[in-house]
Amino acid sequence: MPPCLPSQDGVWQHPFLNVFRHFKVDEWKRSSKEGDVAPVTDKTLKCTVYRIRGSVSASNYIQLPKTSTQSLGLTGRYLYVLFRPLPPKHFVIHLDVATEDSQVVRVSFSSLFKEFKSTATWLQFPFIWEAGTSRKDLAGVAPSGARWTCLQLDLKDILLLYLNRPYGHLKSVRLCASLLVKSLYTSDLSFDPAVTLAEAQRAKLPVTPVPREMAFPVPKGERWHEHYVHIRFPSVSSRASSQAAPKSHSPPETVFQGRELGLLPHQVAFSSPFLDSVSPVAQMIGPTASHQAPSVPRPLPEVGLFCERPEVRSTNGSGDHSREPSARAKVTDKHAAGNGIHTSAPESAMVPVALEDVALGEGPGRKQSSQDMALGDAVFQRRSFLPDPVLRLTGVIGFGGHSTKWALWTEDGAAVVYPCHAVIVVMYTDTRKQRFFLGHTDKVSALALDGSSSLLASAQARPPSMLRLWDFQTGGCLSLCRSPGHALCSLSFSSNGALLCGVGKDPHGRTVVVAWGTEQVRRGGEAVLLAKTHTGVDIQAFKVAFFDEARMASCGQGSVRLWRLRGGELRSCPVDLGEHRVLELSDLAFGQAQDGHTLYVCGRSGHILEIDHQSMAVRHVCRLLPTQTPGSDLSQKQTSGAGPGIPISSLSISGATCAVGSDDGYLRLWPLDFSSVLLEAEHEGQVTVVCVSPDGLRVLSATSSGHLGFLDVPSREYNVLTRSHTAPVLALATECSQGQLATVSQDHTVRVWDLATLQQLYDLRSPEETPCTIAFHPTRPALFCGFGSGAVRSFSLEAAQGLVQQHRCHRGAVTGLAVSPDGSFLFSSCSWGTLAQYCCSTAQCRVLRVTVDVVCREACPTPSALVVSRDSRLLAFVGPSKYEVTVMNTVSLEELLRVDVSALDLASSRLDSAVAICFGPVPPGHLLVSTSSNTVVVLDAESGRLVRELSGVHSVSCPSLALSRDARFLLTATDRAIKVWDYSAKARPGCQVYIGHSEPVRAVAFTPDQRQLLSVADAIFVWDILGAPESSPPGRQVPPSTCVHRPPATPSPPDTRVAPAVLEAHLGHPRPARLVSGPTMGAGFVVISGTGSAVPVGAFSTADEEGPPEESHSPAGLPQASSLPMLVKEASGAGDGPYGASGGPWGFSMGPHPRGWARARSASRAPARPSARPDCYRHFTARYKASPLVKSTSVPSVRAELLLLKAVVGYNGNGRANVAWKPDTGFFAYTCGCLVVVEDLHSGAQRHWLGHPEEISTLALSHGAQILASASGRGRTASRCQIRIWDVPGGSCRQLLSHHDTAVQALAFSPDDALLATLGDYGDCTLALWSMATYELLSSVRLPEPAHGVAFSPGDASELACVGQGAITLWLLQQRGADVRFQVHREPIPEEVGAGELTSLCYGATPLLYCGSSAGRVCVWDTRASRCLLSWEADDGEIGVLLCSGVRLVSGSNTRRLRLWAVGAVPELRRKGARARSSSVFMERELTLDGAVVSAVFHDSMDMGVAGTTAGTLWYVSWAEGTGTRLISGHRSKVNEVVFSPSASHWATCSDDGSVRVWSLASMELLIQFQVLNQSCLCLAWSPPSCGHPEEQQVAAGYSDGTLRVFSIPRIAMELKMHPHRAALTAIAFSADGQTILSGDKDGLVAVSRPRTGTTFRVLSDHRGAPISTIQSTRKEYRDLGAAGADLWLAASSDQRVSIWASDWPRGHCELLDWLSSPSPTLTEFPTHPPPSLVAFCPWDEALLVCAGLGVHPEVAFYSLRQKQVVEKIPLPFFAMSLSLSPGAHLMAIGFAGRMLRLVDCESGAVQDFAGHDDSVQLCRFAPSAQLLFSVAHGEILVWEVTGHWATEVWQRS
Repeated sequence: MPPCLPSQDGVWQHPFLNVFRHFKVDEWKRSSKEGDVAPVTDKTLKCTVYRIRGSVSASNYIQLPKTSTQSLGLTGRYLYVLFRPLPPKHFVIHLDVATEDSQVVRVSFSSLFKEFKSTATWLQFPFIWEAGTSRKDLAGVAPSGARWTCLQLDLKDILLLYLNRPYGHLKSVRLCASLLVKSLYTSDLSFDPAVTLAEAQRAKLPVTPVPREMAFPVPKGERWHEHYVHIRFPSVSSRASSQAAPKSHSPPETVFQGRELGLLPHQVAFSSPFLDSVSPVAQMIGPTASHQAPSVPRPLPEVGLFCERPEVRSTNGSGDHSREPSARAKVTDKHAAGNGIHTSAPESAMVPVALEDVALGEGPGRKQSSQDMALGDAVFQRRSFLPDPVLRLTGVIGFGGHSTKWALWTEDGAAVVYPCHAVIVVMYTDTRKQRFFLGHTDKVSALALDGSSSLLASAQARPPSMLRLWDFQTGGCLSLCRSPGHALCSLSFSSNGALLCGVGKDPHGRTVVVAWGTEQVRRGGEAVLLAKTHTGVDIQAFKVAFFDEARMASCGQGSVRLWRLRGGELRSCPVDLGEHRVLELSDLAFGQAQDGHTLYVCGRSGHILEIDHQSMAVRHVCRLLPTQTPGSDLSQKQTSGAGPGIPISSLSISGATCAVGSDDGYLRLWPLDFSSVLLEAEHEGQVTVVCVSPDGLRVLSATSSGHLGFLDVPSREYNVLTRSHTAPVLALATECSQGQLATVSQDHTVRVWDLATLQQLYDLRSPEETPCTIAFHPTRPALFCGFGSGAVRSFSLEAAQGLVQQHRCHRGAVTGLAVSPDGSFLFSSCSWGTLAQYCCSTAQCRVLRVTVDVVCREACPTPSALVVSRDSRLLAFVGPSKYEVTVMNTVSLEELLRVDVSALDLASSRLDSAVAICFGPVPPGHLLVSTSSNTVVVLDAESGRLVRELSGVHSVSCPSLALSRDARFLLTATDRAIKVWDYSAKARPGCQVYIGHSEPVRAVAFTPDQRQLLSVADAIFVWDILGAPESSPPGRQVPPSTCVHRPPATPSPPDTRVAPAVLEAHLGHPRPARLVSGPTMGAGFVVISGTGSAVPVGAFSTADEEGPPEESHSPAGLPQASSLPMLVKEASGAGDGPYGASGGPWGFSMGPHPRGWARARSASRAPARPSARPDCYRHFTARYKASPLVKSTSVPSVRAELLLLKAVVGYNGNGRANVAWKPDTGFFAYTCGCLVVVEDLHSGAQRHWLGHPEEISTLALSHGAQILASASGRGRTASRCQIRIWDVPGGSCRQLLSHHDTAVQALAFSPDDALLATLGDYGDCTLALWSMATYELLSSVRLPEPAHGVAFSPGDASELACVGQGAITLWLLQQRGADVRFQVHREPIPEEVGAGELTSLCYGATPLLYCGSSAGRVCVWDTRASRCLLSWEADDGEIGVLLCSGVRLVSGSNTRRLRLWAVGAVPELRRKGARARSSSVFMERELTLDGAVVSAVFHDSMDMGVAGTTAGTLWYVSWAEGTGTRLISGHRSKVNEVVFSPSASHWATCSDDGSVRVWSLASMELLIQFQVLNQSCLCLAWSPPSCGHPEEQQVAAGYSDGTLRVFSIPRIAMELKMHPHRAALTAIAFSADGQTILSGDKDGLVAVSRPRTGTTFRVLSDHRGAPISTIQSTRKEYRDLGAAGADLWLAASSDQRVSIWASDWPRGHCELLDWLSSPSPTLTEFPTHPPPSLVAFCPWDEALLVCAGLGVHPEVAFYSLRQKQVVEKIPLPFFAMSLSLSPGAHLMAIGFAGRMLRLVDCESGAVQDFAGHDDSVQLCRFAPSAQLLFSVAHGEILVWEVTGHWATEVWQRS
């Protein structure tokens, strides 16, 4: 028989087949080889084997058969692969297996794979090594002692277990490097390779010995397992389980007990009917359990599984139990369906499949002890908790699911039967009570009830369709069978229930009609398949006649057929419809007529056909028409005749009437002659089903909008039974006093339900927006809802109010919404990382604070995303990254705690991320966090200490959890299962599993009375808690319920208690604190012994710290400062002097710090009341950076440096007061990231001062211009932020100061430059004073509230001032030798000034102090009299910058205005006192800049100056000319690409702000800017010089909306706009001739377009599913590569796949040359995203590809297109984020996420690292001249000059 086709009998393949011999592999005619494949002699086997080796597995392989169009046709069940892995490389084995229906499935085994993956056409099994390795190293390259292995694969079981498909034949095999292979064998027999024929005959063993040619040689006296390995997959226990339960389609349990090799277990995603999955693992077969191989095995985590079947049995696998401890699955008892189906287990090893089946197993990661195994069921009884079950399903809110066309009356008309997704509900119409039929694992697609209401049939959707037959009275499942149809859509019983007919589709889409005999089902038998037939006609409805069970009828598109069951066959005959054969018929029903029985059929055109089933002819036709006249009588609303009819979807016949449901939303009741309408009822949506009760007095109806109700004919009343969401429910909230439930859904509705009646109370619709989150106000009838648009709306549930107000603080979808239990505050978060706080104590909710970049951007909308503690003190959420959980104070939003959950499990190789959170009861105050590793960790909410851990909670991560008020029950939910845990059990808490939802559970919650719990997914489930609430444990006081009626509470005053210390470590303990009191002072302050902290009166805690405080450290070893208790003295006297005004002045002094005091007590380090970020832009907020700084970089000496930082392009508009300029000396400095840039304004030359590890917040230049002070924020590893003191002439760092905790808000030098004042930001609230002579800390005072600015008086070095909220603070410094004394005076702002919050200040002529406010007013203070003498409105917004010199004042605000004021008359106004008026102050000039003014410095004459804005621009301002000139330009947002012109004269950048900017390469000045609003420009390309017209230079840009724009550089205009993609463009490139543009998008599509015509003529989808990261095109003659053309180009996608193409675009030719792919690495250094796939053509050899990020290790690989393999590798310390190759010398630049840039000499291997960036180096690009290198981190661009011999070499080449 030819081997290219599958064999029908397979005789030629019995008893086994040597595949290599049969296909003559040595001749390579019917097989193929690629790469390094050669025959060698193996010393162990003493025969010839084939060696396959190479660096890239995909390029070195043996393929059988030769081409993909052929087939091996091997039908043997078992495939034996005799091979040995070659260390230290990976190997891959690909098998293409065909199913019986000719579907090809690829089954792959490889040591490259990290986890099991499956799709409908691909199974990937990881191959692991068990040689004493750690768990995280199981997968990987083979160890050095790898042995010959017999891999036995049961192809039949693999397809059945993992894909539920029947095995057909083996189509092809590909064996890829690196391995040795002897041969392949197929057989239907299961051989034991360790037993020979002689041994089996001699010992009479019941095994099949291996044939001689398959046997491995074993030395005499030794055992087979000492030299070889046998892997049988799936294991023996798997097949035993599958054979024991033939009706199950769940995979059996598989276990691993190997010695060296195996398959790595991971979760498998199965299709229906599985709810969870099992891990595929392999079993090592050995002779005895006690035998040990050289490599010691370590058992992998055990898994348990039970299978779906009518009776619960044990699923223990066969074999030696001592060798397979995990195969002992214990089964619990089965509970009635009405009580809710659950399982009990000590951990989450349950894999629930059907609702009525239960099992017990061990959770992953835990070994079962021998004692537990011995105890058996007793262990289960000991670990479970009572009652059992603890939940009972008591109510379901919902209707439909798969469709809304099924709703039935019971025989007595007392109840209605309908499906709700996977649950069948019986609702009694009088009491509204429900009972349930549970067992389906997917949505119910059809229902049928027999005439006596004793037998119920149901089918579930999704193939294969499962049919269940139920005892309607008891609710038990009598029979379960798989339908011959692929999916059943209709069921119909005969009146006596003996015949059941169904209609569905087969796998090919053909209609199937099936008939079952169900008479034996009531007696314990099974349903018998009587007949099955296929038909080509459409069937929309199918009914069995009530008067003859052998007759049926069907209708559909243009056909009515009458069916008959006779002789075991179903036969049909069409009814001649005549002119009505074109009608679309939708439903039918049999009715009683005077002369017999009539069949009524309705259609979508409004026709109703009366058919005589005896004569098979149409008797009468009528048509229902819409209303003709609005004023017609009811009986004339519908008539029969011509015209457009009413689409009828359903009809039902009683004795004398016909009920009709139509698409216009009406239920109409007609007489059988259809003369006039008797009754009608209007619905909200299309009526999909009507059903008349058996007595004809009530008509049931359902609509497409989820409405179910009935019309009572005698009373003419309509009764609503249930309403439901028509899409998945996203979130829920419960209300305390009225017992209400609110839900939001993807159907754009917000619904409020009554928990007592389960009826809908309110329905709020938002057609344009999707509601995401919901929350009730706890004390008043109000509802808050967050939407996908970012809006937060407040609704009043009182009559006639509705929507109260809305807030739009968010730009992204609202992900979290929470109200404090006391009703004071509302919190919301969004997908852009923003957190908003509202005051909601009154009906009018108002915004208090909005903070950005604090919440995780990857969070999904869920009730567990944002939670408030039950005492209303703490707010918790996931953020700023998904690996951190942050706890804040609810009043001030001050961060109290941040826990890194990724580091909780130090033994794990994967980073854990937080998924959901919830607070426990206040005592003891726990925070529960569910993580991505399927674990729930319990943290102390005050300290972050890990209290306990529940591992293996679910098979996947848990997106929702809730803890009962008494902390007895923990509720977790994931996928379609709910688990209830005995949380009070401290050790190994038990759990019960409940399932019933057909879609993943989105949220779970307890009702306010704690007697029920709620779960939402496809529908809303209400569960009764059967366990009575327990009393509080000793020592724990359960807080009383907050659900009481009370009037709306007013906001309580801010808590004056001190918050806990802010901890950095996730497992740290709070520092010991004690209360310290001091003498009170006049203004309500106390002074704490230490460095002098002034805090509000109240509780205050200070901590004892070990060692000297970290205040100053110098390279020269300057002495460290320590603190002493200071003298406290009350100021006496109150007068009119400058420091004697009423209001309570006070003074205190501080002595010098003695050196060497090891244990210093510092009040400045004590935790004070946390302050929220003030609502003013004056405060610096560092941009969030996901990448930490690397610990070390190798920076070479000056002589050896090969890169010199030449220029920095950009200015940090995020800083504050970060520009310094001294016109007299010409010194000019500003900041960009963590660099201080010193620039010559005449020549443009720059110097760069490096040293700060983080973004610089502010600068200060001494008055003598000899010292510059700069301050940066605190990094992740540092405990304090840095202040650097720079020597201006020399450019070196003199001193490094460190004192402030978070960030430095402002710096100020005294007039004599002897002192430096440093002001901490709102998180630090500390004012420090430093000596510039010794760099010692002279004083440090904690402020009672955040201060916004500090300044020294220019005429008096002992006076300085601070401004803040509602007051100014004046400080008078008195110094006597080493003793420093302060006198402090705080003066509130007069109310008549109306200035609000003071945000900026500057001194004028003594003693005047100018202060700017958040309200836009400028106040003038007389510091001697301590009074405000003048104020005027200077701007519309907040004033953040004030400068004064002489008679001029400059103000800058967040309205982008810079104004010049004439204030020469102010000193005279001071002398006028109360008569002073602001009319003498006037504005001279005004300029509007491009952003809020954050920095400004002017000449003493105030004629010229420099101003910086938040747009990242520095402006030169000339008031004389009234103009502003741009000095420095930069991107404020992320830069996505840098490209160069072919002439190397210009370069261009694109950014997330939608701008494309063109710069001069010589001067680095901005020349052109193209701006597209509301879009991000993600990629950029410059046209090549070969485009025909070199002067026509163009730039092509790709945008986030899928558009492509082409800009002309000479004309400065947009020439073309195209829309070739639906998704965002991520990569773009010109072809070599410039006539074609290649663009790639986020979906993986590559479009080929012609810019001249604006058309896209080709789309390549080879990379579909992953974003395109790189496209590069080059001109090359590549005939040596096996193709012809003009262009060689490549495309790389983020899933580590690379394609190389040869194309000739003018001829429309494009050919794939090569394809590279590799598995994704398991990363621990990338917290948010995997590393990019970086690929480029090598400039010095275009037949080479340079690749990074394509392997499992951080390295750069050189791939040869000629040799089809990797020819060189360069290891890297981290995964690369960017890559660039020099077009000149053999240099390579690599950017890392650790803020490091590396330069590699590819010839010599020399490596140098360079620092300077403050974020991940996302881009690096060599200029065409190869003499410049550009590197980019976020928005900062650094330009490096290539120096040394490389630059000389490049210059000589050019």
